[in-house]
Amino acid sequence: MKKLLLAGMIGTSLFAVSCSSVNNAATAQNQRSEFLKMKGDWQIVSVDYDKKFKIKPFDDGVDAQCFVGSHWRLIPNNWTGAYTLNGGGNCGAGFTQPIKFEVKSGNTFEFKKIAAGTKAKQNSMGYSLTMVNQSTDQFSLEQNVPFEGENVRVVYNFERTGMK
Repeated sequence: MKKLLLAGMIGTSLFAVSCSSVNNAATAQNQRSEFLKMKGDWQIVSVDYDKKFKIKPFDDGVDAQCFVGSHWRLIPNNWTGAYTLNGGGNCGAGFTQPIKFEVKSGNTFEFKKIAAGTKAKQNSMGYSLTMVNQSTDQFSLEQNVPFEGENVRVVYNFERTGMK
C-alpha cells in the first residue's frame, strides 16, 4: 500500500511539472513569434525627444536626428544585424555598424556593436531599449538616456521597408 501511495505521489508530481513545462513552452513560443516579426529591413522614420537636449545615441558621435532615415537589417534566427547611417550635412560620413541583438522578456531590445575582427562575446557593452507599439510593419524603441540627474526619453520609430 505504501508503494502504491508513493507511486501515486510521484505520478502527480511528474504531471504537475509536465503541465508547468507546457505553459513555459507556450510562453516561449509566443515570445519567439513576436520576436520573428522583427525579421527584415527597417527604417527609422522619426526620433522623438525633448529637443532642448543634444542627444548622441549609441556612442556614434552624431545627433539623434541623424538616425532618421537610417536602415536597419534584423535577422532574428541568428540574432545578427546592422544599421546604416546615411551621413551628410551635420551627420558626417555615412557608415554601417554590425550588431548582435536579442529580445528579452518580450519587450526589451538589447544590442551591442560588433567591431571588425571581433566576436560578439568579446564585447560586453551594449544598449537596452524598451519595445513599444509593435505591429507587423512598425515598432518603436524607447530609450531613457541619463543626463545631469534626469532621464531624457528618446523614441525611435521604425517602419518596415522590405523582407518579412
